[in-house]
Amino acid sequence: MSIDLEDYRELLDDLGDHAAEVMASAWQDAVRTFSRQGLQAYYLEGARTLQNLGRGSEPVVAFIQEAPSVARELGEDAVRDLLEAVARLTSRTSGAVVSLVIATSPVAARRLNDPTLFGHYLNLLDTLVAQAPRGIRPMLEHLDVLLTHLTLGGLRRWALWGAKVHGRDFKAQVAYFGLETPESRSVFQKERRGTLFVDVHRRLNMYLRALWGRDFFLRPTSGDFESREGIRPFIDGFTIHVPDAYDAHAGVDGLKIYRAATAHAAAHVVHSRSPMPGGDPGGLTGMLIGLMEDARIEALAMAAFPGLRQIWAPLHTTTPADGEGVTALLGRTARALLDPDYADDHAFITRAREAFAAREGNLEHHGLAWELGHELAPHFPGGDRFHAVHDRIPVLYRDDNRYLWSLGTGEGAQRVDFLQAPQERIQVSLMEMVNELDVPGAGDDAQQILILSTEFFRDSEDTSLNQQEGRPPVSLPYHYPEWDYQMQLERPHWCTLLERRPGKGDPAVVDAVVDKYRPLVSRLKYLIEALQPQGMQRHRRQPEGDELDLNALVEAMVDQRSGRQPDPRVYIRNERRVRDLSVLVLIDLSESTNDTVHGTDSTVLELAREATTLLAGAMDRIGDPFALHGFDSDGRHDVEYFRFKDFDEPYDEQARARLAGMRGQLSTRMGTAIRHAGQLLRQRPTRKKLLLIITDGEPSDTDVRDPQYLRQDAHHAVEEMARLGVDTFCLSLDPHADDYVERIFGPRGYRVVDHVERLPETLPMLYAGLTR
Repeated sequence: MSIDLEDYRELLDDLGDHAAEVMASAWQDAVRTFSRQGLQAYYLEGARTLQNLGRGSEPVVAFIQEAPSVARELGEDAVRDLLEAVARLTSRTSGAVVSLVIATSPVAARRLNDPTLFGHYLNLLDTLVAQAPRGIRPMLEHLDVLLTHLTLGGLRRWALWGAKVHGRDFKAQVAYFGLETPESRSVFQKERRGTLFVDVHRRLNMYLRALWGRDFFLRPTSGDFESREGIRPFIDGFTIHVPDAYDAHAGVDGLKIYRAATAHAAAHVVHSRSPMPGGDPGGLTGMLIGLMEDARIEALAMAAFPGLRQIWAPLHTTTPADGEGVTALLGRTARALLDPDYADDHAFITRAREAFAAREGNLEHHGLAWELGHELAPHFPGGDRFHAVHDRIPVLYRDDNRYLWSLGTGEGAQRVDFLQAPQERIQVSLMEMVNELDVPGAGDDAQQILILSTEFFRDSEDTSLNQQEGRPPVSLPYHYPEWDYQMQLERPHWCTLLERRPGKGDPAVVDAVVDKYRPLVSRLKYLIEALQPQGMQRHRRQPEGDELDLNALVEAMVDQRSGRQPDPRVYIRNERRVRDLSVLVLIDLSESTNDTVHGTDSTVLELAREATTLLAGAMDRIGDPFALHGFDSDGRHDVEYFRFKDFDEPYDEQARARLAGMRGQLSTRMGTAIRHAGQLLRQRPTRKKLLLIITDGEPSDTDVRDPQYLRQDAHHAVEEMARLGVDTFCLSLDPHADDYVERIFGPRGYRVVDHVERLPETLPMLYAGLTR
């Protein structure tokens, strides 16, 4: 159905004659670029919003002209981000500057070529308005020149240097940001990079298509804003992320490095098609598995395209002269497996070459790298000196191999329904349900869902409609904010949480845990007796108290009569020992908990269940009110929350059955789950409230690309809970969690379990220490 501008005559009248004329001329371009809903929500309503800001017609006209170009380069969401940025800038700068921001936005969109980097660029403008307000206009006037030679990170460093040096000199700001001063041009030259991704990405796409006969998705990433990625390529789902610029290295220019990096990543996508036989073992073993997988897929690629060796080999520069440190030896091994002409008689490298050569006839085997990594790890010299942060494979073009451990879970792994109308859930009475029910088993795409507060049974039937249809009842949605650390603002009602009824398993699975850990249960009995309330305790010889201590009083009188200084501690203080606390155990139920723990036959989820069972038994005997809950997520609109046992429920066979039925799936949007659990704890009448989180990894979700985003939100949620009187403690099962868990929970709010198999023993002991 065609869209006619006359349908929006009321809006045109609001915009005024000049803006209406401009929109009429730009209308066909907008219709071809925007979807129908985007045209209404972003383009037309965006123009109305700018008109209502009261900054004149210039920003409105600029938006009408330039918004289609931004949407064409980066998509409709980038237009929304532009509108949000302009709304923030409007109250802090002039209308002319706002107009210039909008007018130059297509330049930024075209040069940055990525929605995430475009968002970082808008945040940079927000920062500069506060730190160098007079520099914004001259910088935007030279934006095309700046972004032609600088990456976004280079632009940020150049701009912030000028803001810091000339923060109070407005005249100097104008000169610096207009590239008029020697120091400005000097910093500009210093930040120039060799080859920018935006200049070569089309050639790279054609190069990969010529090799593999298929398209690959390439996106740039900036180490300045995504510190975890730095300048290393990585693969997320079906998308290859490469640095936004490469300098020449070892005599190889930036374009050739891009070709080497994208060809290697594409070989991963083509040949690393199946997950590894087990989870990421981490440490040196995980590094060697990645090194062997790199060698395997490169050998397969070179078998089809022998010329690839000429692209990759010059970037392997490590030699015996670099020593026998961990990083140097990894680089020498990588070079030896790629280049048969490279001479290196080190014993480990010889062993690695022989092991790889013995399996050259079986390179299609996807578990080959897993086997070789475990086989070679015990023979690696100095492996005890391996450091996960500082030691790496020193080959510039290779990605960080996270793809090997996340096959099928990243971007594009699932179908996304765009522009779907919101689903409405209506609470109705029984008669309304009977009179209005049209389709008992409507699909998930139904526009309206009628909800009864209780289960619905047909006549003479013992099972409810929900049970017959296989659709467990879902709670009304809970909406929670989420912290955006880049804007330093909360996104209100950003996440939707649904409480779902947990499935049930065999309670005998939980009961068997007690038999399995009977020696530990016996030791716990003494601990439990020490934690149980002891009633009233009397403390004698106190400086203050509830009554006089007659013995101490008599001794004081004797001392006074004898001319000695009497002891003033002549009181008895009565202390009532009561464990006035409530505990909520929140279990991470993400997909990664299904991974098998290295060296055991148990999964992380099974060990978490065993530990929770022992802890629940201890809390039940002590008498502490406790709840057992779990969570997972599938994007911000679907955070699932399960209640295995609530505070007012007994720890009986039903609770144990629900605990036995818990399963791992989806992702880990931790901040939203913390907020919901904290709200439940706040309703408890006890003085102390403890939220104990058990997780095996960092916060992550399918709709978030920035690794810092959900970490910062989780940290903000923990701070919220602290202000509300809820103590939060995390028990992390990720041996590499030290890199992030302290930033979320604070230096005293977490513990990392390096040996996950000891979790059932660790958790009850930890609880005793936290609540003593």
